Amino acid sequence: MNAMPATKTTKSTNKIKKLPSNSLNNIKGKQRVIIANVDPQVNNSLFPVKRSVGEAVQVTADIFADSHDKIQSFVQFRKEGDEEWQEVPMNPLMNDQWTATFIPEFTGFYEYTVSGYIDHYATWQYGLRKKYEADQDISLEMLIGADMIENIAKRADGQDQQQLNDVADRLQNTDDVEGAVAMALSDDVTKLVSEYYDRSNASYYAPAISVEVERKKALFSSWYEFFPRSTSRERGKHGNFQTASAILPRVAEMGFDVVYLPPIHPIGKKHRKGLNNALTANPGDPGSCWAIGSNEGGHKAIHPELGTLEDFKNFIQTADELNMEVALDIAFQCAPDHPYVEEHPQWFKWRPDGTVQYAENPPKKYQDILPINFETEDWQNLWQELKSVIEYWIDKGVTIFRIDNPHTKSFRFWQWCIKEIRTKNPEIIFLAEAFTRPRIMEWLAKTGFNQSYTYFTWRQNPNELREYMLELTQGPMRNYFRPNFWPNTPDILTPDLVHGGEPAHIMRLILAATLSSNYGLYGPVYEFVVNTPYPGKEEYLDSEKYEIKHWDWEAETRIREIITIINRVRRDNPALQSTANVIFAEVQNDQILAYAKKDVSTGNTMFMVVNMDPYHTQSAHLKMPMYELGMNIDQPYRLEDQISGAHYTWHGEWNYVELNPYQIPVHVFKVVQD
Repeated sequence: MNAMPATKTTKSTNKIKKLPSNSLNNIKGKQRVIIANVDPQVNNSLFPVKRSVGEAVQVTADIFADSHDKIQSFVQFRKEGDEEWQEVPMNPLMNDQWTATFIPEFTGFYEYTVSGYIDHYATWQYGLRKKYEADQDISLEMLIGADMIENIAKRADGQDQQQLNDVADRLQNTDDVEGAVAMALSDDVTKLVSEYYDRSNASYYAPAISVEVERKKALFSSWYEFFPRSTSRERGKHGNFQTASAILPRVAEMGFDVVYLPPIHPIGKKHRKGLNNALTANPGDPGSCWAIGSNEGGHKAIHPELGTLEDFKNFIQTADELNMEVALDIAFQCAPDHPYVEEHPQWFKWRPDGTVQYAENPPKKYQDILPINFETEDWQNLWQELKSVIEYWIDKGVTIFRIDNPHTKSFRFWQWCIKEIRTKNPEIIFLAEAFTRPRIMEWLAKTGFNQSYTYFTWRQNPNELREYMLELTQGPMRNYFRPNFWPNTPDILTPDLVHGGEPAHIMRLILAATLSSNYGLYGPVYEFVVNTPYPGKEEYLDSEKYEIKHWDWEAETRIREIITIINRVRRDNPALQSTANVIFAEVQNDQILAYAKKDVSTGNTMFMVVNMDPYHTQSAHLKMPMYELGMNIDQPYRLEDQISGAHYTWHGEWNYVELNPYQIPVHVFKVVQD
């Protein structure tokens, strides 16, 4: 609100000069309600709030006014492009904070605002009740109420108008004061009055806050990563999309709904890396598929040994028939022999010796990769071309993109590119692969990435995981950062997986799949517990990034069985299809993590207990968060272990658990209370 101009006095008259008539033009003098601290919003509405279809937007705001008059407040929302607003009444909490929830039903952009007005009728009702209960004379109060309702009736029509006029007449009839008071205070009359109440002096929070609503898979998905070139049944032979299609039923049987492929483009031949990232490749070494481009094409081409474009389309179709989507890796970087280098040399940095600057992360050197120069004077054409790469693959049927190292590209480019693409294709999902500093990861999420890699991989004990989950779900990040938990990647093999073996693999799988509603695995090595590290590094020895592997795709392992079970459990239990609903339990052992999740709409409740020590049996008394889950503390409840099939009956909050990691290091309980 604009401040009132200062007044001025004269010595001769000591009277206040009349203010210029236009000094109050911009002041909404009759709007007495103040609306502040509206949440959720991101960076003061610089970026949209993120939600998925059917995911609630719970709005809170501080709403108050001068004096003791009663207030009514509403959340108004609409899908962008709609003319009419929908509204939900807000309810008071405490200390002038109000709340309401709305649920978006369609993908795209929504907007919402908060309004509030002085409710003179509710104020009158409050005074009437007090005076009537104190046995005071209320004859004048009844006349005031009648006059108010008659004015409100003028804005109504038909039967509603007649009903309001009947109420006004009855308030003026003193024959049945008790009945008239009861009618004036009734819910039916209150609701009718509020429907036609004059809101011309209402206050509105401005500007409206944007909410981007994404499809459900942005919130709930299970990813499986594999290299198509390693899918041949014949040892030593390069796989292709036909051999990769043959293993899709196996991936679907495990319950994954996203198949993620590393880059499928031609691989550079100049400065190609050898096995284990060796500087020199031997004949037959396939190179890293992230070194994109050669004389065979660039980002819009397919590596010839993987097959044709038609083969790739058939691969997508096969995945679709199995209820899976294909996520394609987009790495905006080039091999030295990428066509862009010759056709658009201005898009790269050239050194004084006439060579192109390759990528570095000192002391690491990536001679097979050239970074793109986003400070080029030709940046508009560069942006358009890079966007056209994504559009090209969308046209071929790709709906999900995993973006490699987005933090090494212009943030403004991503904000523009993602908004352009999702405005036209709101079903597209972008995952940011950015293991970098927190503020950078957060900014990428704000600019439009639907999902984000996280620090989950390095959170190794219960306290670290609790703190990190609360940061992700209870703070501002809840409204824009949607985590995707990965226990491993082709670049990352953590010490717990190296030393903890199968128990650690099971434990980290369950943590990823039940803490986060989005999770993924770099699949074959995880299934087969391949965990030999490169000496001195958190990386796999003989990394598949630099060589073709031969996997026994028919092999059955215990971990594969548990993967299949946990994906089914996730699919069957809505409580596990959200990340933000986690509730941690008190545990009297710092090696055990316990947490619950509840789906409010169905009541489905899950309770997980994880022994994070892969070497020793751990036991503890722990406290079921019955109050937070809305459970009856005096009533027993059943726990159905979804992994082992065992059933238990617990009484009260405190109970005992014991977990041997060599048997099974976790409980995944479904909680049932009749």
